[in-house]
Amino acid sequence: MIYERAARREFAQAAAATIVVLLAVVLSVQLIRLLKDAALGKLAPEGVLAMLTFAATRYMPMLLTLTLFIAVLLSLSRMYRDSEMVVWFASGMPLQRWIGPVIRFSLPILLVIAALSMVLSPWATQAQATYQATMSVRSELSMVTPGAFREIRDGRQVYFIENLDDQSGKIGTVFVASMLEGKLGVVMSERGHQETLAGGERFLVLEQGRRYEVEPGTPAFRVMDFERYAVRTEDGDTPQTRRAPGRIPFLELIQMDDPIMRSEVVYRIAVPVSALILVLMAIPLAYVNPRAGRSANLLIAIIIYAIYSNVMSIAQTWVMKGKLPFAVGMFLPHVLMLLPLLLLFYARQTGGLRWRRKVS
Repeated sequence: MIYERAARREFAQAAAATIVVLLAVVLSVQLIRLLKDAALGKLAPEGVLAMLTFAATRYMPMLLTLTLFIAVLLSLSRMYRDSEMVVWFASGMPLQRWIGPVIRFSLPILLVIAALSMVLSPWATQAQATYQATMSVRSELSMVTPGAFREIRDGRQVYFIENLDDQSGKIGTVFVASMLEGKLGVVMSERGHQETLAGGERFLVLEQGRRYEVEPGTPAFRVMDFERYAVRTEDGDTPQTRRAPGRIPFLELIQMDDPIMRSEVVYRIAVPVSALILVLMAIPLAYVNPRAGRSANLLIAIIIYAIYSNVMSIAQTWVMKGKLPFAVGMFLPHVLMLLPLLLLFYARQTGGLRWRRKVS
């Protein structure tokens, strides 16, 4: 019990540090991509936080799986290096006795991974698609980022706004270029504001500006000064979000006979099962030879995780294409990984494989 309490405390500390690092890396990459889209006008600035939250929810099952694997691996490796495992074995305790403490520590996180994989991640994927569709039908002007050119209506209009006051709706230094009936019009104004009529129509009202109009290929050219000039801004049509397998609730998904939907079931169930097998595999993989390098087992663990992920992806693809029965695709990746798991436990328990014992 003393060992288990100390080990669970160390597992928790390693898991907390690992999830913080993994989240920081993933969210930093996603944040850079979202900020780039916001700077280019593809995403409204106020939508960055919501999109980042959806991305974190989608990636959380994978991150928690890695967290469990790395936390148990690093904690037990530290015990090998500090000779605490020597005391464990000298007390007559086999390596298999670590399975209980590891499972008891991992069980709450495994349940969270299962809930995320089957319920929350698909919900986040659907919510992200719905949110993107809602943002895409906002007023054209509201998608313009101050200080950047923004093309709308398939490039038929180009907006540039130097600054925008969200509270008052006032705009400073406006540039609008548009193509209408074969004529190129450019409107420039030092200030303006947004107006919404009773019928819901939106207008960008410019004040004290100038309009240039030219017909390409001809010498015709007109310049007009104005005190007030209104440009209509429209809302786009609401796009239909595609009902992709990754967005369908799990209870509805398991009732479908389509191979594509069945492959999605295979993936969602495989995520928590793989987390369980990997955390058990971390027990024999944690062995460290004090005379060897400390990072060898971590490198092997990363390779095993990559192989496991690829095997699950291959099984999912084969089920989707009908090359593999649903039941076989459900169990095959995990059975293939159980074999090296049992072999590793056997090797650690007996002191090595048979060919190594003969050499010695």
